[in-house]
Amino acid sequence: MKRLHYSWFVLIIAFFSIIVAGIVRSSSGVFIVPFENEFGWDRSVISLAFAVGLFLYGLSGPFMAALIEVLGLKKMMIYAMSTLLVGLVLTYFMDQAWQLIVIWGIIIGLGSGVFLTVLSTYVANRWFEKRRGLAVGILTASTATGQLVLLPVLAILVDNYSWRWAIGLILILSVIMLIIILLFMKNSPKEIGILPYGLEEEPQESSEVQKKNPIAMAFQSLVEAVKVKEFWLLAGSFFICGLSTSGLIGTHFISYCISYGIPVVAAASMLSFMGVFDLVGTTISGWLSDRFDNRWLLFWYYLLRGASLVLLPFALQEGSLTLLIIFSVFYGLDWIATVPPTISISRQIFGIKRSGIIYGWIFASHQAGAAVAAYGGGFMYNIFDSYTWAFFLAGIFCVLASLFVILIKKQKSSIVI
Repeated sequence: MKRLHYSWFVLIIAFFSIIVAGIVRSSSGVFIVPFENEFGWDRSVISLAFAVGLFLYGLSGPFMAALIEVLGLKKMMIYAMSTLLVGLVLTYFMDQAWQLIVIWGIIIGLGSGVFLTVLSTYVANRWFEKRRGLAVGILTASTATGQLVLLPVLAILVDNYSWRWAIGLILILSVIMLIIILLFMKNSPKEIGILPYGLEEEPQESSEVQKKNPIAMAFQSLVEAVKVKEFWLLAGSFFICGLSTSGLIGTHFISYCISYGIPVVAAASMLSFMGVFDLVGTTISGWLSDRFDNRWLLFWYYLLRGASLVLLPFALQEGSLTLLIIFSVFYGLDWIATVPPTISISRQIFGIKRSGIIYGWIFASHQAGAAVAAYGGGFMYNIFDSYTWAFFLAGIFCVLASLFVILIKKQKSSIVI
């Protein structure tokens, strides 16, 4: 029987690492109301802490990519998971709003950086010659898998016991994942004497990148990227992507449902229901990105997402289970489906060697949008006592994103079946 290529084991380790980091980030929606009730903090302040975290882990992307080039993939994953562990432990000791901002904004924000920004790009580029799009699709789908399995569990723990129990569960999973990374993760195929999956000849590698300062590498890549029109179109569309996903839905969806009398467990279950379809949609999107024009994939993804976001307020106001199911299915299929085509276009424009760091900058734009929506959603709720306008505006912005991506110049096909 043919032995399974080690690239798939690396993909599995990365998959579950992203799940753990992803559930830390997506759990913020479960903790808003408990933190508000226990500590008496204003919702906009709590939203600010999560917004800072979203922005910082996005901003850290290009620097994390450069550090991976210098320190290696395994070390960076160990450091990042350890940082998440520190943040989770410190959560038990906070009692001031500024401490929430430091812990969930800075510490957990930076700890999430490697896993939720450039890890999928590096694993796909370094460990796969064939099936790169599929690998990216599987890894980006893993952020939804965490919420698919764990958000309802976290909500039940919060509802029946305390938010501290929910943090404890995430803490245990993080420790297990750190041990797995320490034991089984590898930096590159060369480290264990094999070639990337699908590659038949050893490519010539340059060690030049190892001699550079990671901060200088990150900014040098940015200087090169800003001269290219497609970078701005990708960054602009990804800003709206972040605004309409982790920033708005990830942070405020559960609170939005609660405001219409939907119990927290039911709201979290609905979010996990979206995760089922996101797991399918993003994996399929990775497969499609290997075969079709990525610009048109993004065009339809953003357009359909915008339509679903405009539908949500009507579904909640009408109390229609049918409309909520339709929203969950369409939004879920589309949630992170934009990532594989965006990475594919970045790779086609900037090349494999430069695309990791440059995609880090594009993802920083994504998280800037997420931070705007995370804080802006709480701010608009304080003004209107409702999230409705925040969701309407996000839907309109998605239509704008669909126009951005179609302006990108078509790249030469580099399809690998």
